[in-house]
Amino acid sequence: MAGCFLGPPSPFVSASRSGFSGQRELPPEAQCSHDQIRSFPPTAEQDIETLHGSIHVTLCGTPKGNRPVILTYHDIGMNHKTCYNPLFNSEDMQEITQHFAVCHVDAPGQQDSAASFPTGYMYPSMDQLAEMLPGVLHQFGLKSIIGMGTGAGAYILTRFALNNPEMVEGLVLINVNPCAEGWMDWAASKISGWTQALPDMVMSHLFGKEEMQNNVEVVHTCRQHIVNDMNPGNLHLFINVYNSRRDLEIERPMPGTHTVTLQCPALLVVGDSSPAVDAVVECNSKLDPTKTTLLKMADCGGLPQISQPAKLAEAFKYFVQGMGYSEYGLS
Repeated sequence: MAGCFLGPPSPFVSASRSGFSGQRELPPEAQCSHDQIRSFPPTAEQDIETLHGSIHVTLCGTPKGNRPVILTYHDIGMNHKTCYNPLFNSEDMQEITQHFAVCHVDAPGQQDSAASFPTGYMYPSMDQLAEMLPGVLHQFGLKSIIGMGTGAGAYILTRFALNNPEMVEGLVLINVNPCAEGWMDWAASKISGWTQALPDMVMSHLFGKEEMQNNVEVVHTCRQHIVNDMNPGNLHLFINVYNSRRDLEIERPMPGTHTVTLQCPALLVVGDSSPAVDAVVECNSKLDPTKTTLLKMADCGGLPQISQPAKLAEAFKYFVQGMGYSEYGLS
């Protein structure tokens, strides 16, 4: 994968983990033989037609046996390269990805040098973006995923998992916000959008004020990517649907009651100075504590996969081992 994006790794100190253990077999209906899995070149990049339009997907490696594929979804103001290259190019993560194929999804029109949508184009809603993912899995002959999403991408993958629990074995959710944007927040974002440059809107979403002052190089690089490489009209459409998202309506399971919640293990990740801290902590309070880990990374801002890729890769390795995949030589 070319196009590495900033960020030397640095250590983190604090993490809270709830254990996962045990080997796990996939159910028979979720298993597929080697001859059912299509062969792909080392990196297959294509636009896939789905229920709600075309989506840009990059598949790295060939799916292996009955193992899930690691599927990523990026945040607003980013695409799969800027959001995840530092992590997936790290030596620690490559130790994992030699055992799993990786499928990177770019939201419609967010890939580098994307063409503008025609006048009057209706951008898919956040729910519809989640509904596009089964078509991606079908196109590549995939049965299940371990999802990794950041910000808007974390919301989309959570919605996908709620709709299709049989397709999701685990989720790593960075800066996830399960709540609809409040009316005052929505109004403020609309008003600021009239007076504030698009890159500034994205910066305030990705980084806290302290980080913008102290981590100038990372913020500058991110801003330059938005200005030079992204289609501003397409980005504005994606921002608008994220700001119009509805509440995921998840609730912590209680004995004897039916609740909407994730069925799979989840690792929630947030930097301790991220603007998403409160939202992630709230999300953690709404999930099953026996299946959920909250990892708050110390001395870390809004993009832990960029600023601390080695530490996030280590946490991801333990997460995958806990799901029962330690037999693939992860040590």
